[in-house]
Amino acid sequence: MIGICIPAHNEEALIEACLESVFIASLHPDLAGEAVEVVVVLDSCSDGTAAIARQWPFTTLAVDAHNVGRARAAGARHLLQQQASWLAFTDADTRVSPNWLAAQLSLGADVVCGTVGVDSWDAHGQQAQAARQHFETTYQDRDGHRHVHGANLGLSAHCYQRAGGFDAIECGEDQALVDRLVNLGAKIAWSALPRVLTSGRPYSRVAHGFAGAIRVPAASERC
Repeated sequence: MIGICIPAHNEEALIEACLESVFIASLHPDLAGEAVEVVVVLDSCSDGTAAIARQWPFTTLAVDAHNVGRARAAGARHLLQQQASWLAFTDADTRVSPNWLAAQLSLGADVVCGTVGVDSWDAHGQQAQAARQHFETTYQDRDGHRHVHGANLGLSAHCYQRAGGFDAIECGEDQALVDRLVNLGAKIAWSALPRVLTSGRPYSRVAHGFAGAIRVPAASERC
């Protein structure tokens, strides 16, 4: 069985598109009918996220963590209890491609670190063009990259457990896990084959997340 974990904190505007894309990916013919279980980890949600998630044939877990590392770990723990052999992770503000899961598995690796595309730069306002240009000239959207994104990550259940799972930290839990897997000698595919599009919002709930990485800093933020 393949498991998909999606942590979500107040993502009512974006989670519907995410869940639809994951549902489509779970039915890809290259999976040959293998069972796929999706768990949405509702972390301290106070908006309509939970109601939207519960309309889908997925498992929902409610936690009060305010911490994406703990939320991902809770979802992974549930999937391991259901005997998942492969764990795939994305985010509630992300849309995965129809062959996302199939592409991860086709690479024959212990761990698949995929790249991300940005769905829209409109939220950056007058800085949209500058932010897009900076991203496109500095980001390595190609095989052999060294990016790590919780929005596009897959690994075997065995490797996940061997590395100790996600740390209970609010940012960087994905990088920390992959760093341990590198040290353990896991076979890692640094691939642009599994495709996802994630939110281009310039501000998020954590200081050092993807939003901060793609934002053109204001004068007050510059050194």
